[in-house]
Amino acid sequence: MTAPFTPYDPGGSVKNKKPRSQRFKKVPVRVILPNVVTLLALCAGLTAIRMAFEARWEFAMGLIILAAVLDGLDGRVARLLKGTSRFGAELDSLADFVNFGVAPAIILYAWMLEEASSLGWIAAMIFAICGALRLARFNVALDEDKPKWASKFFTGVPAPAGALTVLLPLYVERLGVPHWEELAMPIGLYTLLVGCLMVSQIPTFSGKQVGNRISREWVLPLFVVFVALVALLVSFPFETMTFFTVSYLVSIPFAYRSYRKHLKADEQESEADQEV
Repeated sequence: MTAPFTPYDPGGSVKNKKPRSQRFKKVPVRVILPNVVTLLALCAGLTAIRMAFEARWEFAMGLIILAAVLDGLDGRVARLLKGTSRFGAELDSLADFVNFGVAPAIILYAWMLEEASSLGWIAAMIFAICGALRLARFNVALDEDKPKWASKFFTGVPAPAGALTVLLPLYVERLGVPHWEELAMPIGLYTLLVGCLMVSQIPTFSGKQVGNRISREWVLPLFVVFVALVALLVSFPFETMTFFTVSYLVSIPFAYRSYRKHLKADEQESEADQEV
């Protein structure tokens, strides 16, 4: 009579054992590097939260800017090295929620919104929630079929741009505006406005296609522009960030107008095809 269960074998039978090479697969370095950049961005965002607790606002804002720069690099590094992965995409989304949703909300609350008591916390919390919803919608939209021109636009304000934009009141204060506690409520409303822009359907310009293909004659001028921007950001950080933030807000109506033009052109082309 045979036993109903297989006898216990602590070492396992030889035929059931998987070769060591199959159990521990080697991971290419090109897949690891983009994730390292993402983790560095996450470290910057978490450290920005610490700087907010210590009231070191300049360092907190600088770390959010650094996280945004690293966030723009990790995807490009992954595509350049052909190291994109599902794990990297999920890690990037989680890091973005901390860096551009939670961290800016805590910075604003510790800096000013605390003066508005519970209403200030509600504004900070809604901004963070809007960041999470924005990222979730972005991940879902990756599988949608869109016309080629749609890659020039984002739906709503992207999370990194939202984080840098919502910190505009801190930039302005660093320029010499007094710290008035009476401004807590208006700043809370501004925080809610930026959060609503993040989850809105308003099209905004995308920089995804910038830098993919550059004409040879533009290479040297772009180097000069890049060095000048870095120099301005290092020498006049708050003036530069204020200028870029205001310019970005002003660009939103123009992005909407450009999006509508492309949409109208598609509709006219579709009507022409139907008539033929």
